[in-house]
Amino acid sequence: MSAIIADSQHTDDGAPVTLSEAGEGVLLVRMQDRASKNTFSDALIAGLTDVFARIGQRQDCKAVVLTGYDTYFSSGGTQEGLRDLYEGRFKFTDKDLYSLALNCPVPVVAAMQGHGIGGGFVLGLFADLVVLARESVYTANFMKYGFTPGMGSTLILPHKLGPALAAEMMLGAQTYRGEELQRRGVAFPVLPREQVLAHALELARNLAEKPRVSLVALKDHLVADLRQRLPRYIEQEVALHELTFHQPEVRARIDAAFGR
Repeated sequence: MSAIIADSQHTDDGAPVTLSEAGEGVLLVRMQDRASKNTFSDALIAGLTDVFARIGQRQDCKAVVLTGYDTYFSSGGTQEGLRDLYEGRFKFTDKDLYSLALNCPVPVVAAMQGHGIGGGFVLGLFADLVVLARESVYTANFMKYGFTPGMGSTLILPHKLGPALAAEMMLGAQTYRGEELQRRGVAFPVLPREQVLAHALELARNLAEKPRVSLVALKDHLVADLRQRLPRYIEQEVALHELTFHQPEVRARIDAAFGR
């Protein structure tokens, strides 16, 4: 079965990623790999990669909304994926999810209605606009497993959250409810979960009222610095992984978190 469904209405047939029309010029990408709770399974990675490649070819698209299902936005790395990183079988750069929204030609709105965990939180933060849910949990919990953050976290978290909160999140690996982040002054709308997607779609439809040429040109300008700096940060994060990932304690922490 294809990882992508594309039609005028959202369909829920078990495909891990769906693509649907959500108004003139607006496309809705929904992650719904229920078997893995939207961790970075092979199916989810393939689906997202294919969807954003298709979006890049759509000259009728002016804005994209990226969301999850129920109480999950994205849960980050799988146990198998983290173990493979520990064993050195691949690097996180081998499966580039972090730049999908950043490199999308049109603005992307992340409707993070559900939990955003580790790389899943980072995935959403690379969107141009972000909407969080008061009830959901958000965390950059890489250090919970004993290894340093990846996926461009060390660039995008300070950029979107501010250096103080970003450092606290990355060093301490704590979890934060959306309502707590709202009290901490994050510059995103933080709404009841049931309102997040509707608000994100409203933002996207407002964008879609503008000419596509202007939207693409302005996005290119606004994210040019991030696009330029990201490869250097990725290189530094990979080097840090070489230093921190291959400790026996890291494998023990992964096993303890997921169960053997």
